[in-house]
Amino acid sequence: MTINRRTLLAGTAGIAAGVALGDRFGITRALAQDAAARFTPEEGATLRLLRWVPFVAGEEAAWNANTQAFTDATGVQVQIDQESWEDVRPKAAVAANVGSGPDMVMSWFDDPFQYPDKLVDVTDLATALGEQHGGWYEGLEGYAKQGDKFIAVPLCAIGNAICYRDSHMKAAGFEEFPTDTDGFLALCTALKEKGTPAGFPHGKAVGDGNNYAHWLLWSHGGKMVDEEGNVTINSPETKAAIEYAQKLYATFIPGTESWLDINNNRAFLAGQVSLTANGVSLYYAATKDPAMAEIAEDIRTVNFPVGPLGEPVELHQTSTLSIFSHTAYPQAAKAYIDFMYQAEQMNAWIEGASAYCCQPLKAFADNPIWTSNPIHAPYARASETLRPNGYAGPLGAASAGTMADYVLVDMFAEAVTGQRTADEAMANAERRAQRYYR
Repeated sequence: MTINRRTLLAGTAGIAAGVALGDRFGITRALAQDAAARFTPEEGATLRLLRWVPFVAGEEAAWNANTQAFTDATGVQVQIDQESWEDVRPKAAVAANVGSGPDMVMSWFDDPFQYPDKLVDVTDLATALGEQHGGWYEGLEGYAKQGDKFIAVPLCAIGNAICYRDSHMKAAGFEEFPTDTDGFLALCTALKEKGTPAGFPHGKAVGDGNNYAHWLLWSHGGKMVDEEGNVTINSPETKAAIEYAQKLYATFIPGTESWLDINNNRAFLAGQVSLTANGVSLYYAATKDPAMAEIAEDIRTVNFPVGPLGEPVELHQTSTLSIFSHTAYPQAAKAYIDFMYQAEQMNAWIEGASAYCCQPLKAFADNPIWTSNPIHAPYARASETLRPNGYAGPLGAASAGTMADYVLVDMFAEAVTGQRTADEAMANAERRAQRYYR
């Protein structure tokens, strides 16, 4: 299998989870019908879901098996269309604005706020699920709720953590991974001197590029907007973050300014870099291939270092499930989502994902996957600790547009590559952000 797109990647744990799904998906027709009883599918209903291409085969296997169980119980056929991470956003926006295409979408971050009037009100469904399963995590709920109305259902946080080669860190003179940004820069500098550099995406990477850029900004106390939504990106804190990013970039493998979400995975697994940030899928990609056994054994994971702000601040990839208002079968769509969030299905999906997808509801926090492997530990609290990309202002059309336009990612890329000075990059980001925050 080539690792050149958002392809299915699974390690030994992912494969084992997929095999184990056989018994877990012996769900009776009566159980499935009960789980979906809150919403009665329309007669003759069929559904089409647009989702992101999975990174872990066990996650897809679990989702598809749950979907088949729903079809067996209700007779509602569900077609699942997969698109690359970068392509989900524009295709969903086209479907929303044209009023045709998929009935549902797994979208990114605050994308639903770009077209809230094109989505079905799912307050009844989301409220019932929250009451049933211990409540939603606040950060995830914020990505799905506009005022008192749910315009989407929170799906998951895809945890992001530092992945590194333990032997290379020690060869660079570090026995323990640094916990602060100064120590982190020193480590990356030493890794470059040893010929085993780090690398983080400065390209338009939906997940990894945004996660890295927001950590750079927030760790130094910067923010795109204040609590009232006033653009505050042009600040001394932001300039400090840019200057730190320039120093880090100097230690990277060449070419990271063009990296998309797949490139850091590819570089790490090819042995070109010894340190990057990713979901747990990177580890399982290595365990899957016998030729990468040495790399897999050497991988360690840890949360991002703490910067001058003095506290951990991380953006995790988040996904929600939305129903387009153009669907002819809104009740069937609600019944499908309701069924997928019942304990039998949700726990199997979380386990199948092998710590890649962090639960949206608090009742599922004790899923055994989180303690089954030390590699999973930095990802276990992603839903609880995530900071929304619109911080410190409210989520909405402005935050969604700013994110979709890669304003923050581009600011750092322009500065580290020398296209603009730090002051010019901040001013340009300020100008662009103000087009959305008006």
